[in-house]
Amino acid sequence: MKQFLAEIFVWWHGQTWGTRLWLWRFAKHVGTDELGNKYYLDAKTDRRFVTYNGPAEASAITMGWHGWMHHRTNIVPSEANYKPHAWEKPHLPNMTGTAAAYVPDGSMLAKGTRPRVSGDYDAWSPE
Repeated sequence: MKQFLAEIFVWWHGQTWGTRLWLWRFAKHVGTDELGNKYYLDAKTDRRFVTYNGPAEASAITMGWHGWMHHRTNIVPSEANYKPHAWEKPHLPNMTGTAAAYVPDGSMLAKGTRPRVSGDYDAWSPE
């Protein structure tokens, strides 16, 4: 019952029943990526949609599908046998807001001590 109610009201974990009904009625399923995300096309308006496999996280769109979603190409990656280039890195989830988030040197959240201010900095003081 909980899962059924979540599908009606909760949009951030996939799709609601309203979205599912709209996609079934007006959109055409064009493919699925290796992460399980499903991609749709509304041929009437040329709008493109994705339903995520899991939480709605925009960084979870793979490289080939990202170009298609942003109208950089009209070739659907599943139809073109898309293979990533050697320089394209595999997908990493967005870790912002988690303990694994990137913390630069000098940040108050970084481990260790903060480096001393170098000699090229003079603090402002009123005269």
